[in-house]
Amino acid sequence: MTDYENDLVILGGGSGGYAAALRAAGLGLTVTLVEADELGGTCLHRGCIPTKALLHAGEVAETVRTAGKLGIGAEFTGIDVAAVQKYKNAIVSRLHRGLAGLVGVNGITVVKGYGTLVDGHTVMVDGDAVRGEHIVLATGAAPVVPQAFALSSTVLTSDQALDLDRIPDSAIILGGGVIGVEFASMWSSMGAEVTIVEAADRLVPAEDPELAARLQRAFKRRKIVMRTGTMMTGVTSSDAGVEVALDDDSTIAADVLLIAVGRAPVSGSLVESGIEIDSAGFVVTDDRLRTSIDSVFAVGDLVRGPQLAHRGFAHGVFVAEEIAGTNPTPVDDDGVPRVTYSQPEIASVGLSEAAATVEYGGDVRTVTYDLAGNGRSQILAASGLVKLVLAPDDRVLGVHLVGEHVGELIGEAQLLTQLGVPATDAARLVHAHPTQGEALGEALLMAVGAPLHAHS
Repeated sequence: MTDYENDLVILGGGSGGYAAALRAAGLGLTVTLVEADELGGTCLHRGCIPTKALLHAGEVAETVRTAGKLGIGAEFTGIDVAAVQKYKNAIVSRLHRGLAGLVGVNGITVVKGYGTLVDGHTVMVDGDAVRGEHIVLATGAAPVVPQAFALSSTVLTSDQALDLDRIPDSAIILGGGVIGVEFASMWSSMGAEVTIVEAADRLVPAEDPELAARLQRAFKRRKIVMRTGTMMTGVTSSDAGVEVALDDDSTIAADVLLIAVGRAPVSGSLVESGIEIDSAGFVVTDDRLRTSIDSVFAVGDLVRGPQLAHRGFAHGVFVAEEIAGTNPTPVDDDGVPRVTYSQPEIASVGLSEAAATVEYGGDVRTVTYDLAGNGRSQILAASGLVKLVLAPDDRVLGVHLVGEHVGELIGEAQLLTQLGVPATDAARLVHAHPTQGEALGEALLMAVGAPLHAHS
């Protein structure tokens, strides 16, 4: 394709990087992937996969504790943390081996080492130059640690928390977004006393307020303490625990403090290369993910928008196809589904009610169906809701859900929002009974004025 040794050099082997590598190789491009750590990046090793494995372990613990309500004589005897970590690590290891095999059979060259972008065609790795016609930046993001906090054995980021050799008796979580909420849910399920400190007036502030209210109600029942609208002003830590000061002059003590205030792009090394970086450290790109250097693209958490592994996958595939000249459709952030894997789960896709009102005016309407009317939800002892946001022409603009395992419904919801399906057409779909998917169908029936298991 060119005189360069590679058609494509990718800096970073996480979700965006390896997706770009696999798709580019499938399109016949020569690819070198540079990775300082392990293939799979944060998602596989320090994020999505290990977190959800621990959340599942916590869910099993909750199930055993409450089995008597179903007439099952199970007994909860405690958490074997070493065995739980072994279970988690085995899943990560299997997926890593599978990914390494995929990369190998696709003829992708992997260079192990810390890469630095030098110019539009060159990445330096431990003194050696790796050159390509195009370069993809996929260095991802890392946990934010405010300057006032020093990490220690009791002040942790999610990276350290995933490998704890114990379940803390008590934990304070700074930040009530996705990461904070998931750790709160997991630690609470495993027996810890948890307090969340969130500066905003509610948990998961990026989600619909009705979803946040249901989540907070469920957390309150689980005795998770929530200090919303509250700032943390200081922390004192030792090997024995932490004490934090709040802006209302109160203090809280616990075994550990988890800092979960977000993740920042790993872009510091790019400044000297001429790549434009914004004030928050994100790489500036056009709508086709091209940076200020024409031959260089950026994907995933480096690009401002939802910091989600599947967005990284989509970015990687898009850039590979763009470089190959297939003229792909850009990734629409509004169409990227979001799931928070707490108990209960939160899932959403498309426009929020507020965003839709800004775009379409006051004619936007919403429909809310309570899971109390859903048979499968009653079997699962699950509460929650389905909320639809509808355009003036009745197209489904957004779907927002809260309840047990509602993340499994987000695929259908994504089709509704991204294909511009009118509620009148979608309401004709027949959903299997008894499933929680029926709740989405019931909401659609309500939207067209023909509710079956709901009051009109």
